[in-house]
Amino acid sequence: MRGVLDAIGREDPGLRAFLDVWPEDALARLPAASRLPLAGLPFAVKGPTGLRSYAARRLIAAGGVPVGSTSVPGPGTHWQTWGLGRHGRTVNPWRPDRTPGGSSAGSAVAVAAGLVPLATGSDGAGSVRIPAAWCGVFGLKTTNGLLPSPDRSGLASAGVLAASAAEAETYLHCVLDGYARVSPVLPLSAAFSPDLGFAETEPEVAAVVGGAVRRLEAAGVVRLTGGFQLLDPAAAWLAVRGGDVRPPEAEVRAENGRRLDAFFARTPLLLTPVTPNRPHGHEGPGDTFSTALTWAFNLSGHPAASVPAGFTADGCPVGLQLVAARGRDAHLLGAAGAVERALWGPGEPFAHVRGPRG
Repeated sequence: MRGVLDAIGREDPGLRAFLDVWPEDALARLPAASRLPLAGLPFAVKGPTGLRSYAARRLIAAGGVPVGSTSVPGPGTHWQTWGLGRHGRTVNPWRPDRTPGGSSAGSAVAVAAGLVPLATGSDGAGSVRIPAAWCGVFGLKTTNGLLPSPDRSGLASAGVLAASAAEAETYLHCVLDGYARVSPVLPLSAAFSPDLGFAETEPEVAAVVGGAVRRLEAAGVVRLTGGFQLLDPAAAWLAVRGGDVRPPEAEVRAENGRRLDAFFARTPLLLTPVTPNRPHGHEGPGDTFSTALTWAFNLSGHPAASVPAGFTADGCPVGLQLVAARGRDAHLLGAAGAVERALWGPGEPFAHVRGPRG
């Protein structure tokens, strides 16, 4: 624990991943926590209210020790793919001139830098999966409604950012009653879509993810069955968030739901890039919706994960999105673990080069 706290003190002035750090409280919690199943596992919580979240309370009850709260977008921000920590603007540990993604920005950076093995997050449009992709860590959005969420729109669900799918399973074991690990039977039938039929995915991002999918196919992890398309969900998501859903937006949401239900009735896994773009600069995303490939699954409620897929030529991490049927979170984690092992071998993805120390 002292090593974790020392590392945060040393690294965070440059990364700016934390809003607050609780060294005295963490050390005080440790003796009692060490006798519980998680045995004092250090973790971080998203944002100033993260310590009060359902997930944080369950992790603490199991012997996890919260060490601090992580950065989220600052006040008045109209775009959500950055963070503001106690030392200033949160930076991407791979490219400090780029954003880490958000809104679970600091959680992703703290995990990517190796400061904590996992951190809580929440995902209403991609807020776990996007920073996971752009920081080169694992991110999981759980099935909508599976865990308590304060979001009245129903779009947001609890999630976790972790060094690997195995670490994310530690989270689910603690926060989800009756969780049981599911080992996948390989190969898994899967469809791959670089754009879901509407997104303008950068060619290099599509190439990195497409290359990862081909490696998975060659390794016998997946058997591709074709592509998949949805209607662009942007207007529908914005209408639901704004509380004014009109017939055109309602029909887009319903039609995408029908397509997804039909797809998952016959195929267990959908593969896409997490974002159509690489991490943008700190000045903002411009006209690009970084959420273009993620928010459809907040509308539909499906669990989705981000697994590191590789890098663009300019050193930006790229994420592969895995989507499964509603309620199949354990199956999704099993598949994600198989994907990680095939792409990166045993252990943590990018562990040999991960984080600000290179």
